[in-house]
Amino acid sequence: MKFAICNETFQDWPFEKAFAFARECGYTGIEIAPFTMTSGDVVSDAQAISPTQRSEVRSQAEAAGLQVVGLHWLLAKTEGYYLTSPDGAVRRKTAEYLCHLALLCRDLGGSVMVFGSPDQRSLLPDVSLAQANDYAVEVIREAMPILEDCQVTLAIEPLAKVETDFLTNAAEAVALINRVESPNCRLNLDVKAMAEEPLAAADMIRLNAAQLAHLHANDPNRQGPGFGEADFVPIFEALGGINYDGWVSVEVFDYSPGIERLARESIEYMRGCLAKAGGQS
Repeated sequence: MKFAICNETFQDWPFEKAFAFARECGYTGIEIAPFTMTSGDVVSDAQAISPTQRSEVRSQAEAAGLQVVGLHWLLAKTEGYYLTSPDGAVRRKTAEYLCHLALLCRDLGGSVMVFGSPDQRSLLPDVSLAQANDYAVEVIREAMPILEDCQVTLAIEPLAKVETDFLTNAAEAVALINRVESPNCRLNLDVKAMAEEPLAAADMIRLNAAQLAHLHANDPNRQGPGFGEADFVPIFEALGGINYDGWVSVEVFDYSPGIERLARESIEYMRGCLAKAGGQS
């Protein structure tokens, strides 16, 4: 099993310090939120990240013994991009931005982009669910040739209804993925979000094995694995049962336990669960 951690977990730590500590904890992958590479600007845009900066971040990760897994929070802190906008110009601009993100992902050495970004996909006034699906499919299809050329997978992430009203379960996400009709458009499952599904997380993994490209590890309490009630033993049993070879990437939203505890204890807990499940890290 390959364990990664999302870099915004380390908040304002310099990348070199964050990457070194992640590797010290035992992670071998780092997942990047693009807005963390834009100097703390209020508005972030991946197009402003220079080739030199891309090379530096990739080199810093590699020097620490980490692989850049890819990107997430794709549209966070951006302006003018929206997956389900009724405005054709906005949709075209969003598709173009996904292409720029694919290039960034490739330049960093990554191969997956997780599309969560609830604030840039929720239903706008007078847009029906059917229309939103049509708009989203249009945007993603337009970006797919560049993602395919970069060998980057766009992993669509279902999120709970408290976060968004679009793609709130895996069935809806898979239906959209099937409409896109590209091997580079697949599924991300998030343990926190799966707590809202009718089936247990392990059953959701088995049910969606054919589409699963990436997994975010956390707890419904918004902290890390092992910091709440979610049991990862059956999750790792399910991942082993489907021969999952992707990343299990820690993504937290409540940092109150502290950066060091979240990073270190999350992977310690997962390793213990993996051992109980009969797997190897």
